[in-house]
Amino acid sequence: MSQALTIVARIEAKPEHIERVKAELTKLIEPTLQEKGCLQYDLHQDNDNPAIFLFYERWESRELWQVHMQSHHLQDYIAATEGSIAEFILNEMSKTPR
Repeated sequence: MSQALTIVARIEAKPEHIERVKAELTKLIEPTLQEKGCLQYDLHQDNDNPAIFLFYERWESRELWQVHMQSHHLQDYIAATEGSIAEFILNEMSKTPR
């Protein structure tokens, strides 16, 4: 079996689109938590800069996360926020052994 995967996705909204981006990111939570292999899917918003959002995700495997990346709800988010994102950084990470 594949090793569990942690995803840290940092999304920075353009200042004039913060509320739109927040609403669209929030819509992703419930359907993603229902997906096979999703162990954790937490959205955070920066306390000092409300334009910055961070998803902390845990998946059973990279393969199952890749299925998520093709999901209808994620594609809807991408379409709904087109032109609203200033920066997007995604890190695929694995837990290091102790």
